[in-house]
Amino acid sequence: MKLPQIRIQSQMAQTQIQQTRATQEIRQPKADLNIQQPAAEITMRTTPSKLKIDQTKAWEDMNLMHIFKRNDRFAQEGLSAVKEGMARRAQQGTELMKIENGGSPLTTQASTNAQRQMKSLGLTFIPSPFSVKTSYQPSELDISVKTNAPIIQAKANQPEITYHPGSVKTSMKQMPSLEINFVNLHSENG
Repeated sequence: MKLPQIRIQSQMAQTQIQQTRATQEIRQPKADLNIQQPAAEITMRTTPSKLKIDQTKAWEDMNLMHIFKRNDRFAQEGLSAVKEGMARRAQQGTELMKIENGGSPLTTQASTNAQRQMKSLGLTFIPSPFSVKTSYQPSELDISVKTNAPIIQAKANQPEITYHPGSVKTSMKQMPSLEINFVNLHSENG
C-alpha cells in the first residue's frame, strides 16, 4: 500500500525598495558691502616770512647818503665846531684877562692856534663792521587736519536653501505562493 504524499511547494515573497535620494542645495550669496572713505580735510595757513635789510648806516659810512641826511650831518658838525671854537676863544679870553697871574698866555695861545692837531692814524673799515642790520621773521605754518570716518553699509544676505525630499517606494517583486499537492491519493485497489 502506498500512502498518499503531500507535496508542498512554496515561494517566498520578495519585496523591492525603490529609493530616490533627497537633495539639498545651499547657496550663500555674498554680503552687499558698500564702503566709502571721505577724504580728510586739510587746511594750511602760512604767514610769509619777513627779511628786513637796513643798509642806511653802511651807505652813510661810505658817504653816500640822502641829501637831507647830509645837510643835517653838516649842520651838526658845523654847530659843534662853532661851539668848540666859542669855548676855546672864551677860555683864551679868560687867560688873557688874567695875564697878571703870570705865565705867557700869548705865546702859548699863538703856538696852539698856529699848529694843527695831528690826526691819529688808525685803520677804519668802510663800511664799519655790522653796519648792515638784518632782521628775519620766519614764516609760520599752521596745518589742521580733520579726518573723516569711513562710511560702511553692510547687508547680510540669507542663505538660499533648496531641498527636494527623497522618496521610498516599496512594492512586491515576487508574490508569495504556497502550492500543496497530494500525490497517490487513489489507491490501486480502488
